[in-house]
Amino acid sequence: MSSYGVDTLPGLPGAVTICEVGPRDGLQNEKSVVPAEVKVELVERLADAGHTVIETTSMVHPKWVPQLADAEEVLRRVERRPGVRYPVLVPNRRGLDRALDLGVTDIAVFASATESFAKANLNRTVDESLEMFAPVVARAREAGLDVRGYLSMCWGDPWEGEVPIRQVVATATRLLGLGCTQLSLGDTIGVATPGRVVALLDALTAAGVHIGQIAVHFHDTYGQGLANTLAALQRGVTTVDASAGGLGGCPYAQSATGNLATEDLVWQLDGLGIHTGIDLAKLAETSAWLAKRIGRPVTARSVRALTGG
Repeated sequence: MSSYGVDTLPGLPGAVTICEVGPRDGLQNEKSVVPAEVKVELVERLADAGHTVIETTSMVHPKWVPQLADAEEVLRRVERRPGVRYPVLVPNRRGLDRALDLGVTDIAVFASATESFAKANLNRTVDESLEMFAPVVARAREAGLDVRGYLSMCWGDPWEGEVPIRQVVATATRLLGLGCTQLSLGDTIGVATPGRVVALLDALTAAGVHIGQIAVHFHDTYGQGLANTLAALQRGVTTVDASAGGLGGCPYAQSATGNLATEDLVWQLDGLGIHTGIDLAKLAETSAWLAKRIGRPVTARSVRALTGG
């Protein structure tokens, strides 16, 4: 908890699960290839800091995301600890086969709320991408795996502009209808504001989506990540995606800047008396360590404040 005092606010959960996306979403857009041993150590350090959900890598073809070409090596070398989940992004049936062969127990699929991004990211229409995911999700569920469904461009798209809520709800409910156990709403280019976050969450719950199935994934392009997260928590969301040190972006949407920094999120949640189980000092040390390994400065304000970096 914060050494500067704790004061909660009404309507907030007692605990929040942080889905740490740094090893996959955080590193995938780095121009210089990060060695597998650094990725493995990053995952181990994140677990040491108290993370219980660490998105470890993606089974995407190396042609599309060269940074993650070492996915199988990383998964073989990571020590999977009891009580920690290590979800892996899979783009198709072949990716699922590779993940199952490596003993993966949690997967994620990545859909889009807009046609433009579906074409840019998956080279398919929204309908075609959902058709591709249907057998993947079905087989994963038959194998007893939890399946997270990412939905990108939920509030804005660099080609289409503002995304209508009804359009997001329609795709979200279809994604859950495939059998996904969780829905992560992505503000891929970071244009959401708290009122718009609440409006989408209310529309989804009105459509029959349970708030407990929803996670939020904010990029911090306009500095709204923490405000948007607080608004989501006040609506009952208890799973938040974040990236150690604020790393991240999207190779298919150039206006997508870094993810919400895990350290900044933990500082806020600690101050609100919300349990995460994460040791902020250890996490900040990890991000400072990673910054040196990849040769770029840390953007997370809390890391700079805590480490003097």
